[in-house]
Amino acid sequence: METQGQRRGRVAGQVSGEEGDTRVQALRGAVARLRRQLAVLPGELPDRAAADDELAALDAMVSQGLPEVPRLRRSLLLIAGAVGSVSALSPALTEVRERIDSFGELPRGR
Repeated sequence: METQGQRRGRVAGQVSGEEGDTRVQALRGAVARLRRQLAVLPGELPDRAAADDELAALDAMVSQGLPEVPRLRRSLLLIAGAVGSVSALSPALTEVRERIDSFGELPRGR
């Protein structure tokens, strides 16, 4: 049964992020894979530093245990904007998106 505090947190855009939450662990794994693939990507990527910074921020956010869904989605948009055209990173980026989606859908009308 959920507590009133947990309900309030979700209303404010937060999700329960207990250490045992498999969604948190799956997202951290997906972020780690994308970071590794970005690190070994040959060639110039103008927004590599921005992508690295946002991936680090995303990892730190989910490490805290209470990720905010709107912030997760904002991070995803920034990362996708930085690496979205690099086809070699597409599968890892898709995995990050799917893991973020597991935290809940965006409210309709936005």
